[in-house]
Amino acid sequence: MKKTAILALVSVATMTLPALAQNKIDDRLGTSAEVLRQILAKPDEIPQAYLNKAKCVLVFPNVKKVAVGIGGTYGRGVIVCRTGTNMTGPWSAPAMYKIDVGTLGVQLGTTSVDYVLLVESQTGAQKILSGKMKMGADASAVAGPTGAKAVSANDTNVDVLTYSRAKGGLFAGASLAGASLDTDDDANKSVYGKDITATTIVREGGVETTPAGKPLVAVLTKASPKWIN
Repeated sequence: MKKTAILALVSVATMTLPALAQNKIDDRLGTSAEVLRQILAKPDEIPQAYLNKAKCVLVFPNVKKVAVGIGGTYGRGVIVCRTGTNMTGPWSAPAMYKIDVGTLGVQLGTTSVDYVLLVESQTGAQKILSGKMKMGADASAVAGPTGAKAVSANDTNVDVLTYSRAKGGLFAGASLAGASLDTDDDANKSVYGKDITATTIVREGGVETTPAGKPLVAVLTKASPKWIN
């Protein structure tokens, strides 16, 4: 009898764990969509011209420190890119991504920060999609200009513009030079039901957007339906 009960518990746990993992990923997609909706609702925080030029957008909601003192700061989020050979077409399905901010920490002493990254060049997009890369070394990255500062910086020639929002604050440019980006392969497999690369998801159109990912794509499609250089 005890053996039967143990087997039943193991069976329930085996079925429950994948469901919990999927719920966490769905929450990640939903939270990313809301973070992006909030920042794009205020044109002064991310100028329209930079969004229109972007080849990809990455969102990392609720990035937190994982240890006290010298501990690093890690987060999980998503990337959505424009489809097509030149990355100028409609927005793709989202791929899961990870960010390692290392000992840069989070802003303003808070324990939770939202990050939004605009990938402005196709070269930068290809480097990010190729796998683990370090910003500032493998691809140029600067704090994204906002408001009046954006006027004097509209000719900026960088791969990635980075923005952040500390909990309860406003979005602003944030330096992430030295941070690492990498694909979240396990999460991508969980979302799409097979081993699949981020490049296949966002460049080759090999998958359809899941229901959980549609709000995120809808936010971008509404905010910037066409690529404009």
